[in-house]
Amino acid sequence: MIDRIYCHIVWTTRNREALIDAGLARFLCGFLRGVASQEATRLLEIGMVRTHVHLLVRIRPTTNVSRLLQRLKGGSAAIAGKERLAAVRAYLRAQPLHHPDQVIMGWEGDRPEYEAAGTDEWRSEGRRRL
Repeated sequence: MIDRIYCHIVWTTRNREALIDAGLARFLCGFLRGVASQEATRLLEIGMVRTHVHLLVRIRPTTNVSRLLQRLKGGSAAIAGKERLAAVRAYLRAQPLHHPDQVIMGWEGDRPEYEAAGTDEWRSEGRRRL
């Protein structure tokens, strides 16, 4: 028996802020397709603008839809946040290259501090970690 169950999935960025740029969109496409494959679903189409994401997904009758949605939306947000954190860290370290006329002579830069894996993300005050 062939089952064709199609889902149109949509979610927005936090507060509908224009957070999705070309680099993040490219990252999200690969990440979302990987999650869909791992969940034995087919991601047929992706549409994105700066404030939200649309997906057309074909699922099986046995697909755990709640898990799929959590992995697509929650997983992509967590990973993208960490990718952005790494980009911000690199940008901060490169300040002397961006402003060579304002380099502080004799200062070799700060020694970065890294938090334990999984704790280096921002959480809203109202959200508890389970």
